[in-house]
Amino acid sequence: MKLITFTVPCYNSASYMRKCIDRLLLAGDEAEILIVNDGSSDDTAKIADEYAQKHPDIVRAIHQENGGHGEGVNQGIRNATGVYFKVVDSDDWLDSEALSVLMAKIRNAVKLGKPVDMFVANYVYEHPEGPGHIMKYDNVFKKNKICTWNETTPFKSTQYLSMHSVIFRTKVLRAAGIELPKHTFYVDNLFVYTTLPYCRTIYYMDEDLYRYYIGRPDQSVQEKVLLKRVDQHYRVALALVDSFDMEAVKKQSPQLAKALKHHISMIVTITAVFLYMDGSPEKLYMCRNMWKKIKEKDEGLYRSLKYRSLSALTTFPGKPGRKFTVTAYKALQKIFKFN
Repeated sequence: MKLITFTVPCYNSASYMRKCIDRLLLAGDEAEILIVNDGSSDDTAKIADEYAQKHPDIVRAIHQENGGHGEGVNQGIRNATGVYFKVVDSDDWLDSEALSVLMAKIRNAVKLGKPVDMFVANYVYEHPEGPGHIMKYDNVFKKNKICTWNETTPFKSTQYLSMHSVIFRTKVLRAAGIELPKHTFYVDNLFVYTTLPYCRTIYYMDEDLYRYYIGRPDQSVQEKVLLKRVDQHYRVALALVDSFDMEAVKKQSPQLAKALKHHISMIVTITAVFLYMDGSPEKLYMCRNMWKKIKEKDEGLYRSLKYRSLSALTTFPGKPGRKFTVTAYKALQKIFKFN
């Protein structure tokens, strides 16, 4: 039995994917690694096949026509045999010691017959000059203890769960019916957000597991790239809003509803900031339309986002208000170096 499936979506990743895969191999034969070649034109397919041939009991190479990062994740979910599921982008890697701790935690949970729905671990922003800000969650979850959403405390304003920080139980992912859209960036937010309500039990390990590399000029999170693709960020933000009836979630767990609202607030804030950075009439209209659609979908969520969350900082009127919002974002960017 495989304890965990690591899915590595790859598109023209030949120059850096080996580091990612070599680290994952340290998990041993209790893990499976699915390398999803997303229609690459470089040596990605060759390298994937090489690993599959060398480690046939651990690595599988999946080749598909180009469908984008989301379809790479979809393929991973469809083909996973592990009890747990973790996406690792091909330019990132996992810390070897923290990986060993994770495998021990999973092994013990499965042995006891009490697999939790979601493991949470820290991630580190890795820059060419070295490690940067560490995203920790010790203020939200109890350390090394199974908890429910109602036992959590609120996230800080600049903190939320990302694809880098979560390890989902595969059974839960499939129950959530995850099917990410093709040819769309930033769908990792949908991957996490739409699965959270299906996670009833959570285990937080205070380990710096995921190393999130920030440094390639063509990365989707780079400012220039994000500006070009802000339309896709906009679509993802609206998809988050449409995902759930927040009142129904609140009945399930008030703390879960707060976490989801906070997650949406982060994505709406980033979307608004980059629409403001563009500054064209079309993009400013999109920003107004985003708020309009949120209000039409859920009046309560609209009020919460506009007046009682981080996204309230994007609602100051006129050009001075937009300038203030972008300036505040730039200040946070210098502190946390998130793109």
